[in-house]
Amino acid sequence: MDLNALRIFERVAATGSFTATARHFHRAVSSVSRQIASLEEALGQQLFYRHTRAVTLTEAGWRYYQEVREILERLDLATEALTAPNTAPSGVLRLNAPVAFGQRQIVPILHHFQRRYPAIKAELMLTDQLTDPVREGIDITFRVGELADSTLVARRLASMNYVVAAAPAYIQRCGRPNSPDDLEHHDCLLYQGEMGRQRWYFHHAEQPQAFAYKVDGSLYSNDAESLVRAALMGQGLVMFPTWLIADELASGKLRPLLEAWRCEVVPGRRDIHVLYAQRRLHTRKVSAFLDHLFEMVGPTPRWDRWREQLAV
Repeated sequence: MDLNALRIFERVAATGSFTATARHFHRAVSSVSRQIASLEEALGQQLFYRHTRAVTLTEAGWRYYQEVREILERLDLATEALTAPNTAPSGVLRLNAPVAFGQRQIVPILHHFQRRYPAIKAELMLTDQLTDPVREGIDITFRVGELADSTLVARRLASMNYVVAAAPAYIQRCGRPNSPDDLEHHDCLLYQGEMGRQRWYFHHAEQPQAFAYKVDGSLYSNDAESLVRAALMGQGLVMFPTWLIADELASGKLRPLLEAWRCEVVPGRRDIHVLYAQRRLHTRKVSAFLDHLFEMVGPTPRWDRWREQLAV
């Protein structure tokens, strides 16, 4: 059995695309198609249904994919252990994260990691849409909020701590809200994503549970960075997690508001998790990155220590 054919089959199955596989291996699409056809002929089984825009696995193809994927991963682990038992982590590390979190937090962490281990190359895929890490061949995935049932290992990285904030110019022009009830008289800039328009929940120590308050404003966007920029220009208030606006809070460019209330965008508290397949933990690049990640973030992330920086 041709090992290259198995690797090509695994990539086509994972991506659902001859084109993406051809790009991955720097080969012509026709070459990939011929290799899959030859593999199907050798096995005497149709592995894929061909469609105009994509290919999908047949039932036999899915069973074969499950076995082949595990065999290839075991082979790569065995090769790494045999040929370079004491060398530094190397190879391509594939990461997936939400757009804003990836830009603000993962890029700097990844930068330090690659300086520490120069033999590592990285593919960072940023998207706010849920992806299937297994099908996409992702080593490590970052997820914010509730987790769906999965065969992946999930480790909690940090809590999501939200802050309502505005620029000094806005506060000078419109004043500070004294309670969440006052927000209906303020310009609230709202994130609008796949789950719809952001809602603002507040919980006070004297309240048994969080309540949603009526908020509206002059700008909605599916891009968090755009809303932060608008807030910095004094357009209105934002409610975002500290990992997104810690630098602006520490510098005083944004001022925290309604600090007597805990705020959220859902009724309950949410966390940031790191997801990975258990078998990938045995690769040096994955285990080294996870060690580096948790070392850099620490028990109390830098983004939750913005008040210390403000004091300085």
